[in-house]
Order: sequence, then structure tokens, then C-alpha cells
Amino acid sequence: MKRLTLKDVAKMAGVAPSTVSFVLNGKGKQMRIRDEVATRIMQVAEKSGYEPHRMAVNLRTGQSKTLGLIVESISGSFFASLAKTIETEAERRGYNVVYCSTENNAQKGGELIRMLGRQMVDGYLITPAPGMEKEIQHLVTQHKPVVLMDSYFPAIKTPYVLINNFDGVQQGMKHLISKGFTKIAFVMVDVKLIQIEERLRGYTTALKEHKIPVKKKYILQLQYHRQREDSLNELQEFIEANPELDAIFFSTNYLGILGLEVIARMGLKMPEDLSVVCFDDHDIFRLYPPGISVIEQPIEGIAKTAIDLLMHQLDKNSGPMKKTAVELPGKFILRGSA
Repeated sequence: MKRLTLKDVAKMAGVAPSTVSFVLNGKGKQMRIRDEVATRIMQVAEKSGYEPHRMAVNLRTGQSKTLGLIVESISGSFFASLAKTIETEAERRGYNVVYCSTENNAQKGGELIRMLGRQMVDGYLITPAPGMEKEIQHLVTQHKPVVLMDSYFPAIKTPYVLINNFDGVQQGMKHLISKGFTKIAFVMVDVKLIQIEERLRGYTTALKEHKIPVKKKYILQLQYHRQREDSLNELQEFIEANPELDAIFFSTNYLGILGLEVIARMGLKMPEDLSVVCFDDHDIFRLYPPGISVIEQPIEGIAKTAIDLLMHQLDKNSGPMKKTAVELPGKFILRGSA
């Protein structure tokens, strides 16, 4: 079926193509086009199913009114909530969002950046995977509007926004230590990203501040790209090898979910046998008896700040940004597990 053109719409509406262009681009009143003519054009365009050719619009306006969003995982509750808020904020400002995920695979991340480039997106919102430095630096060098979320690369000068990971872990650790716990494990993922490093630093710093020895045997690194059952078995072996543990701090919510399964499998009770705190909330943690204590991430704040930082770059009339590195506070939520 032949694609409808702007000239076809003009012919059906009985007006000049330029009149159609002005109306569809919101310039009808500015060009003093009568309301009844503008209404007729909009009705014809809607009834005929006319859609402007994206590339032609891009070339004419210099904008696609589309943003590229790249996150770690579509299935993760944090990233799903982040994407939902970003989409809402983008729509409010007249932008669409193309949404895709890397699964922490740098090669896939690079391919997604190139794919979004071919779609001529106006800007990029990215939760970066390790190894994506080259592709992101290229965007920055090409003066493309970019904002990193949830993590950043210290060597790349581009705006970013995330939770204060160090302080968030410290909040949870100080609560556990205040309960008299000294044998606290830390379960993390083996991904080389700044937020994971900061969470580990929060854990070790809290122990040192309270004169509690930092024991390597209480720190478990699970592989990110690994079969779920293998991770469950390794975590169970870790708990069995350290029966003296008072508590476990899980550094991500998906590790916390694995932890709940292992704790149930072993017949342990929270907090009687083992106290649990997890970084980042999840619906499961609110519902799972006795309720899992968490560090709540300011998802809405991260999303809105990221959009603000990106819009500032897209606004050609805006001056230099006052603040490009934003760390928002997290909140410790106490529930029955700790």
C-alpha cells in the first residue's frame, strides 16, 4: 500500500501542502490559518491515517522528539519503575521514548547505542554496563546529549544521577551494628561498576568505624552471568560455611530474592536465625513474611533529575549546567527481617 504523503492530505483537504505543514506542526494560529480549515486538515489526517515521514521531519526540524533509554534489564523492578517514570516525564515534555536493555553486556550496549543513533534520537539516557566506556565517550565527543543513571564512569565527563550508594549501605549497616551484630556478611555481584564498589566501601567503612574486623570470608561475590541454580547453590554453601553469621546484607534486590529462596530452603527464620537487609526495594520484600528491611532508592527523583539534565542539554538557549553530578539520598526502611 502506497504511503500517504503531505501532498495527498492537502489534496483531500482542498488546501495547499504548506497549509497542511503549518497546521500539523502546530503553527496554524501563528500563520493565521482559520480554525475551520485547521480542524478540517486534522480530521483528514486522522481519518486517512497519515503519519509524517520521520526522517523528513528530522531533517526539517533538526529533532526527532524521541529519546533513547538504555537500561540494564527490562525485567528488573528498579529499571522498570525508572523507565515508567522517564516515559511519563518525557511524554509530558513532548517526547517519545525508545526503551531497550543491555543485560550488562557491553557489546550489546554498543550495538544499542548505534541502533538508536540510526533512529536519530535526540538524546540518550543510559544505565551503563562495564565496557561501554568507548561508545559513551564517542557520544560525548560528538556532542550528543547524554545522561548516565544508576552508575557512571569517572573518566568520562558527562552528567549523571544516582543514589548515594555509600551512605545508603551505611544506614543499613549502622542499624545492624546497633542491634549488637558483629558477624555481618555482604553478598554482591562481580560487576565492575562504581555503584557496586561504593556499596562495598559503605559496608567495610561501617565495620571499621565500629572497630569490627573486615573478614574476606564474609564477603561473597556472585557472577552476574550465571545459571540461577548455580548461584543458589553457591549462596547456600556460603551460609553453611559460616554458621556463626548474625546477618546478611544483600547489595542488590535480585541477590536478595535469591537469598530469600536459600534461607527458606535451609529452614532458617528471619530475624531469629539470620537478620537480612537488602539494597533496593521490591514488591516481594514488602509482602514476604516478616517483611524485608531495605535501602529504598529514590527512583522518581533519579528519573526526573535525569530528564531535567537531558532537557537542559537539548535546550539550545540554556546556559551551562550548574550541577552535572547528582547523588540523591536513599532511605532505610525497617521491616521485620532486621
